[in-house]
Amino acid sequence: MKQTILILILLLFQTGYSQTEDAWVFFTDKPQANSYLSNPLSMLSQRALDRRTRLGISLDILDVPVDDNYLNQIKQAPGITYKAKSKWLNAVHVTGTQADINNLLNFSFVNKIEYANKNIGVVTRPQPYDEPVIPVTNRRVNFDYGQGAGQINLIHGEVMHQQNYTGDGVLIGILDAGFMDVDIAPLFQHLFQNNKILDVYNFVSHDTDVYQFSMHGSGVLSTIASKTQGELVGTAPDVSVALYVSEDVSQEMPIEETYWAAAAERADSLGVDVINTSLGYQTYDIPEYSYTMADLDGQTSFISRAADIAVSRGINVVVAAGNSNGTPWPKIGMPADAVNVITVGAVDASGTIAGFSSIGPTVDGRIKPDITAQGVNCAVYWNGQVQGGSGTSFASPIIAGMVACMVQAFPQKTPAQIKQDLISISDRYNNPDYEYGYGIPDFTLYNLNNIKNSNRNDIVIYPNPASDYFFVKSDNDVDYQIFTIEGKYILSGKSHQKKININQLSKGLYFVKIGNSIQKLEVN
Repeated sequence: MKQTILILILLLFQTGYSQTEDAWVFFTDKPQANSYLSNPLSMLSQRALDRRTRLGISLDILDVPVDDNYLNQIKQAPGITYKAKSKWLNAVHVTGTQADINNLLNFSFVNKIEYANKNIGVVTRPQPYDEPVIPVTNRRVNFDYGQGAGQINLIHGEVMHQQNYTGDGVLIGILDAGFMDVDIAPLFQHLFQNNKILDVYNFVSHDTDVYQFSMHGSGVLSTIASKTQGELVGTAPDVSVALYVSEDVSQEMPIEETYWAAAAERADSLGVDVINTSLGYQTYDIPEYSYTMADLDGQTSFISRAADIAVSRGINVVVAAGNSNGTPWPKIGMPADAVNVITVGAVDASGTIAGFSSIGPTVDGRIKPDITAQGVNCAVYWNGQVQGGSGTSFASPIIAGMVACMVQAFPQKTPAQIKQDLISISDRYNNPDYEYGYGIPDFTLYNLNNIKNSNRNDIVIYPNPASDYFFVKSDNDVDYQIFTIEGKYILSGKSHQKKININQLSKGLYFVKIGNSIQKLEVN
């Protein structure tokens, strides 16, 4: 009897050991690095190189492709199915039995193996290996935004457009599940007519078929790049786009993280300035592959590591926080936990947090989401028409479009500077929390002629709204300037009593500049 039980136990062990697993295989080096780095056009487009030069970001080992010789040996290894690769992480995604995958450590160029199955974890080579340290015009434009007026007016994005910052000359990569109808819907035809779609690729099916599978990417794209006056105008109506399918709608598996990394790498090579991803990962079809909230540190998941590398390449990465608040997993997912990405939560049209909007903090205590935008009843293209859609999936691209406008306005600014600018113009800048983050950006504070992008500080004006006068809370005498909402200078002076008379001003919105602080003032 004992022998029978032992045989059964051994059979069960062998069956578990022989089941197919997903894993990332990390390589030790890139032996052809010097050749690639001395010939940058062999790995990046001229546009990508120009972006690096503009932002002062040097080429490095992360830009070098995965070694072809290593890749071919992995593909030919017994029992191994190659799925995808990432040059940034210097890794390939494979499937196979645990035994066959572990045998890959016999290759001297394999550094370690990370299993998606959390019960297996990481298998390393005896030698230590340090992974790379990732650094952390005056012409006015007026659009009839149609059904999209509310979502752009909430953040006053129209002020950027009125300054002629509409995303022109900027390239956004959209990584999503599919772009159904984009090739046939009238709302998107201007993109084709003006050659604004610069690249498409489906990383799931390994072809250029992206115009099916899901409406999700179509809705996301519509909030950014629509330009049909009176119907829907997006937050970056003149932007160029690259459309990539990285989400496999038929399953939820770790390979999608690798597809995302591969798509981001292609976007980098193309020279994109902004990536929007309204995708998130936490729970997989195979429970052992799923993450826990203890993994929300920005470094555990493969996709979050890739997202931060994308930022280090000079790309502004904007990520939806997720829609899981009120569930057993109320927090953000991956890659929303990545340190340097811009994570966006959702509010309704009145600025109140959406009940579904995923919350922070990260496990290491960082504020997430970073900011919020409208994600309830947004105007989006869906099933042949513009209709209401909800989710952080739409709050994220609304912000991504505005980031494109910011890049157009200040092309020399790094992603870290752009992110800080967004935070500094948000309404909870001085009192962030784990629902709103730093709050809702107000782009009237970002680009007003000669008072562009001054950060807020502790200076406060009150009462607000005001009628005949307002006070300034400050320890020192103050020099002040008052501008209209369009940035036109009205008056200035110095206040010793910190009481400023405004009885000569008409009712409406104004901006008060005191030192490096800009405050919005309503006169009634």
